[in-house]
Amino acid sequence: MIKELKLTNWKSFEQATLFIDPLTILIGTNASGKSNTLDALLFLQRTASGVGIFQAINGDVNLAPIRGGMEWVCRKPAKEFSLVLTLGGDAENQDYRYELTVQVNGAKAEVAREELTLLKYGPRSKTPRESRLFYTQPQEAAAPGIPAYFTTGTKGPGKRIDVNRSHLVLAQSDALNLRKEVQEGVKQVLTQLQQIFVFDPIPSHMRDYTPFSEKLQADGSNIAGVLAALDKTRKKEVEDILTEYLKALPERDIQRIWTEPVGKFQTDAMLYCEEGWTGTLSHTVDARGMSDGTLRYLAIVTAMLTRQPGSLLVIEEVDNGLHPSRAHVLVEMLRNLGKDRGIDVIVTTHNPALLDAAGARMVPFITVVHRDNTSGASLLMQLEDIKQLPKLMASGSLGQLSAGGRIEAALKQEDNQ
Repeated sequence: MIKELKLTNWKSFEQATLFIDPLTILIGTNASGKSNTLDALLFLQRTASGVGIFQAINGDVNLAPIRGGMEWVCRKPAKEFSLVLTLGGDAENQDYRYELTVQVNGAKAEVAREELTLLKYGPRSKTPRESRLFYTQPQEAAAPGIPAYFTTGTKGPGKRIDVNRSHLVLAQSDALNLRKEVQEGVKQVLTQLQQIFVFDPIPSHMRDYTPFSEKLQADGSNIAGVLAALDKTRKKEVEDILTEYLKALPERDIQRIWTEPVGKFQTDAMLYCEEGWTGTLSHTVDARGMSDGTLRYLAIVTAMLTRQPGSLLVIEEVDNGLHPSRAHVLVEMLRNLGKDRGIDVIVTTHNPALLDAAGARMVPFITVVHRDNTSGASLLMQLEDIKQLPKLMASGSLGQLSAGGRIEAALKQEDNQ
């Protein structure tokens, strides 16, 4: 699992660190930098999946650009940005540190520096022993490649291989003949980055028939096709869980959620819901008749149930379309399914009801995104690190503090001290 992400000159951030827990909640006012934080994760997922660095930022025919594109990917006036991650390894006593610096110059975005380090912890030491698995050296501006040095297990700079600097060295290393320790490290880090899923379900995209699919789209448009393509046993299991979670959402009684093939060739699918009031006959509604909030919630639960264990699911404005009285249902679903499925979740919210539903037990896992009073740079601070928090919580709930702007006011006071 990804444990930590450090941002340097990434979009509105000068320097900040995001700590990632099983359920991480990002809060902050508009334009504070919440979306910019999530964009860094999207960038890492794209480039780890083999997309070129320029295309990952600026988009292409099949890929939407990251917000702001090349012009705003670096905090001005910087011409490069850095992302540093700490990721868990297979063994309990080891982590990986992955460092990436990208240079941006007009229509180019290329690797300036990249390094992967294995961190091994002793039984009595908090300071890890570091072993570099690969690192890069600067190359002449006119050269098409960048020299990467991979450990051989002996002293010296390591085995040099010149690779394309328009793509991650990490992504290219997967196909190279390298030492076993290096191959394992590359594979573990690549897998974790590739399993980042930035999800923005759009209800209007879910109302049509969709072909059978193995992979859920980022807008949730093929939810019916994904569910219908599951094997019979797994399909029933997932639909039963969807039904149980959906029952707590609307006033109307939900009897069942399911998908089934449609059309002459039975290769498309539609999502159906059986609902009714107590004491009356139930009736069937397909996705075209379901509310936006219902479809969005179903898509989020489906993503939780169909992602691979070890994935990181990222959802912006997670409670969009849900009634405030159902915020507790959403929070419990994210906590319980995330734990059961072994999936970490990062969400953003503006909703005071969701913060109230999260309660005091979630305080260590809430990060406040705000702007520095002097420089305007975005900052990340864990809610529990705000000095005035005990006093604030004695005067109101988290939701009340957020809605009244008192959290941001406290941060401004601390910045001025």
